[in-house]
Amino acid sequence: MKKVYASVLALVLVTVFAFKPEDEEGLARVSKIQGIEIYMLSEPVRDYEVISDVNNGINASSAITGGMVNESIADKAAKFVRRAMKENSRIDAVVYSSGKRVVGIRFKDAATPETKGIGRVKKINGLDTFVLSEPLQDYEVLTSKGGGIKWKSYVTGGLINNSIEEDIEKMVKKIQGNGTSVDGVIYSAGKSASGFRYR
Repeated sequence: MKKVYASVLALVLVTVFAFKPEDEEGLARVSKIQGIEIYMLSEPVRDYEVISDVNNGINASSAITGGMVNESIADKAAKFVRRAMKENSRIDAVVYSSGKRVVGIRFKDAATPETKGIGRVKKINGLDTFVLSEPLQDYEVLTSKGGGIKWKSYVTGGLINNSIEEDIEKMVKKIQGNGTSVDGVIYSAGKSASGFRYR
């Protein structure tokens, strides 16, 4: 009988201590645009297949204003979703990894509460980077910074613009240069991002 109790106690302790809050570090609940999950600089935890591949197209506002007015990251993401849906309306989500292209995907399995809309984010300069997504783990915001002038766009008269990754890298560097120690960066909308620390 003592062996049974010892085994049950060991199983309970393993279960309790096997899952640590750190297991959620880097996991995000992603946003949706037009009902489509968007994995920006993150990878879905579910298996999927790629069914379309599109670029971001021309940034008309940047070209017309000679590089003075540029789309926000959220605007670029919305444009990607529209283009991916036009290419193939059967997509479940879009995945952006780098550059100026996005893939439309279909999931191979049914979502569960633990996997629906969940992705693992990319690190930039060692920081977990949440783009249009929210950390699963509790956190506190410590600082915010804007991206500044888009020199590439300005110098080329709006013909060449930053990728989403380049915009985020710029924001990450500004937050790191602020002198505040952070675990990650969150971009939600507009042209600024916040540095945060996990709790």
